Amino acid sequence: MMEKNAKIYVAGHRGMVGSAIVRELERQGYTNLITRTHKELDLTRQDQVEAFFAKEKPEYVFLAAAKVGGIVANESALADFMYDNMILEMNVIHAAWQNGCKKLEFLGSSCIYPRMAPQPMKESCLLTSELEKTNEAYALAKISGLKYCEFLNRQYGTDYISVMPTNLYGPNDNYHPTHSHVLPALIRRFHEAKVEGKASVTCWGDGSPLREFLYVDDLANLCVFLMNHYSGNETVNAGTGKELTIKELTELVAKVIGYDGEILWDTSKPNGTPRKLLDVSKATALGWTYKTELEDGIRLAYEDFLNNPMRAER
Repeated sequence: MMEKNAKIYVAGHRGMVGSAIVRELERQGYTNLITRTHKELDLTRQDQVEAFFAKEKPEYVFLAAAKVGGIVANESALADFMYDNMILEMNVIHAAWQNGCKKLEFLGSSCIYPRMAPQPMKESCLLTSELEKTNEAYALAKISGLKYCEFLNRQYGTDYISVMPTNLYGPNDNYHPTHSHVLPALIRRFHEAKVEGKASVTCWGDGSPLREFLYVDDLANLCVFLMNHYSGNETVNAGTGKELTIKELTELVAKVIGYDGEILWDTSKPNGTPRKLLDVSKATALGWTYKTELEDGIRLAYEDFLNNPMRAER
C-alpha cells in the first residue's frame, strides 16, 4: 500500500488520464504528488528524465504520458507515434528502475490486442495474432512498454504493473475536430449542430460497430486500486464489460446535448473494427467495478466541454 505521504510522480498530469489520476490521489488523501509540464521536463529526452529521477527519486510512478490521437492522426504519423511513445516510456521506466522506484504503473491501450482477438478480449490474448494496421505503431510502442515492465520484474524482481483501458472519455478530453476520439468528437459535433440549428448531422460508417466506454475518473480509481492491491506480469483490463453500437452512442449523445435533428450515416466512410470489448473479469475478481453509467458520464463530459472553451480549440 502507498503511504499517504509517499512521493508519487504522475507523468502526463495535464492529459485526460493523468489529470484524473491526480484528482483521485488527492481525493484519497495523498499529499506528496510530483508533476512536471512538458516544458519543464521533456520525457523524450533521456538526459532530462535521468536528471529528474536522480533529483526527485519518486517512490511510485503512474506513467500516463503518451502521444495520442484518433484514426486520422495515427495513420498519418506512424513513425512519430512509434518513436515518441517508445522513447518516453523507455526513458521513464528505465530511470524509475535505476533510482529504486518501489512500484510503477504503466498505462496502455486496448489497441494492443490483436485485430481479430476473440471477444470479449482477455489479457492473455496479447500477441496471439496480428494487430490492427491503422494504429499498429502506437500498439507496438505500448506493447514494448508493458513487456519492458514484465522483463524488469523477471530479471530484477521489480514490482512494475500495467493496466489496459478501453475507450475513455470525461473531463480534459480532446475535442479537436480531426484529432479526437469518437465520443468527444460526437459531443462537439452535436453541440455545434444544436447551436447552429442544423437539420441533420452525418456520421461515419453505418453505426453498427460495438464499442465500450469507461469514464476516466473510474479508470483513475482503478489505477490507484491496482497500485495498492495488484502485482503481476500480466496486464489488467480496465473497462465496464458493457458495449453499445455507435448508432446507440450517437443517439445517447444527441439526447444528452438536446439535439433533436436527424442523424444520417455516410456508409462510404470506414466503420473500423466491428467489436472491441474487454474481458474485465480479472479486475472484478480483484474486487473492483466501474461506477459511472454512460449517460451520466456523457452528461459530466458535456458539462466539462461547455465550461472549458479552450478545450474545443485544441
